[in-house]
Amino acid sequence: MAASMLAACGGTSGACALQTSCGVGPVRTTLTVFAAASLQPAFDKIGAQLLTTNNVATTFSYAGTQTLATQLTQGAPADVFASADVAHMTTVQSAGLLHSQSVLFAHNRLEIAVARGNPKHVHSLADLARSGLVVVLADPSVPAGKYAAQALKAAGVTVHPASLEQQVTGVLSKVALGEADAGIVYHSDIVTSGKVDGVVIPDNQNVIADYPIAVLKSAQNQTGALAFVDFVVSTDGQSILRAAGFQGV
Repeated sequence: MAASMLAACGGTSGACALQTSCGVGPVRTTLTVFAAASLQPAFDKIGAQLLTTNNVATTFSYAGTQTLATQLTQGAPADVFASADVAHMTTVQSAGLLHSQSVLFAHNRLEIAVARGNPKHVHSLADLARSGLVVVLADPSVPAGKYAAQALKAAGVTVHPASLEQQVTGVLSKVALGEADAGIVYHSDIVTSGKVDGVVIPDNQNVIADYPIAVLKSAQNQTGALAFVDFVVSTDGQSILRAAGFQGV
């Protein structure tokens, strides 16, 4: 998609900004990407790569998907939106804010985050209901919180969380800092954190998260936005995502 636009200079300053063959040399352009917090380790690397290959400097706004969707529907400016679920992308689409149809670019699985060495001996979702265990979850309005609720229901487990975080990285941080004994996060969070261990959730209780991405209709740098999306779904982009613990598409 973006590759075809970049291949033709098209006479527009946006396209020429990403070209070295338009007679003016490479000009750095800027790009604003709203992305689910769980994407930060992978997207930071993708942004760095895009700067090297296309001379596009990307500014990321990472937060819970529900927060980003609300900001966008209230008029916040951005070029690209990457969501941790389809539901919030649909909300943004229904508001007429997408330039074109969103595309799925990654999947993720849930995992239980515990302190290094698993000192509380948490081995399953059922263990999260143990008395005295401090468990934190993402708020149900957050995709990770919604998925966690689905997984706990599938396991027949009732948990009374000590807190409900507004993004999944809040859950991860509390476990890493010792403020909680366990929490439900994404597999990618475990892979990239380096500060916690993960306990696998079996397939019959797990939930697969779908991550869509789209260029926004109000994008100030539409060509750069298309280039970003194109890179995310490219072989190189998918390799970065898999290395960060995501499943490719």
